[in-house]
Amino acid sequence: MIKTASALCLALVTTTLFAAPAVYTIDSSHTYPSFEADHAGGMSVWRGKFNSTKGTITFDRAAHSGEVDITVDAASIDFGNDRLNEHAKSEQLFDVTKFPTATYKGKFSKFNGDVPTEVQGDLTLHGVTKPVTLTINSFLCKVNPMSKKEVCGADASTTFSRYDFGVNFGQTMGFKPEVKLAIQVEAVKTE
Repeated sequence: MIKTASALCLALVTTTLFAAPAVYTIDSSHTYPSFEADHAGGMSVWRGKFNSTKGTITFDRAAHSGEVDITVDAASIDFGNDRLNEHAKSEQLFDVTKFPTATYKGKFSKFNGDVPTEVQGDLTLHGVTKPVTLTINSFLCKVNPMSKKEVCGADASTTFSRYDFGVNFGQTMGFKPEVKLAIQVEAVKTE
C-alpha cells in the first residue's frame, strides 16, 4: 500500500514537473478575422475580412490557462471591392501606412470543463489600445487527418466601437460605430 501511494505521488510530481503549455502557430491559410460595420446610418452593412494573420496561441488544458498573441496585416483588408479596399487603407479609415498592423494579446479567462470560452485582452487598432473580450463560440483540438499534426481551431466573436480606436470616418454622416468581429482561427502545434 505504501509502495503504491509512493508510486502515485511520484507519478503526479513527475507529470507536474514536466507538463508544459503547448504552443500553436497560427495557420494563416485557415485564419480570417472578418467584420461587419454599418454604412450610412443603417442603409446597409459592410462586410469584410483580413487575409493575412500571424501569431501564436499557448494552451495548457490541465491548468486551465492560455494566451493569445495575434498580429493582423491591416493592408490585407478585403471587402471584395477594390475601390472600397483602397478607401479602407487610406488615412480616412485604417491609415495602413501609419498603422500597418492590428494586434490582439489576451489570456483565456473562462472555461467550460477544459475548453476555453472567453479571452480577455487588449486590441491595438489604429494606434490605440483598448480592452476587448472575445467570446469563444467553439473550440476543438485534434490531429488533422491530412497533415497528421495536432491543430486547435476556434470560432470567436465580439462587438466594439471603432470610434474608441479613432476610426471616425462617417461619424458626422450618422454612421453607427459598432463593429461585429468574427474570427475563424486554426493553429498548428509547434513541435
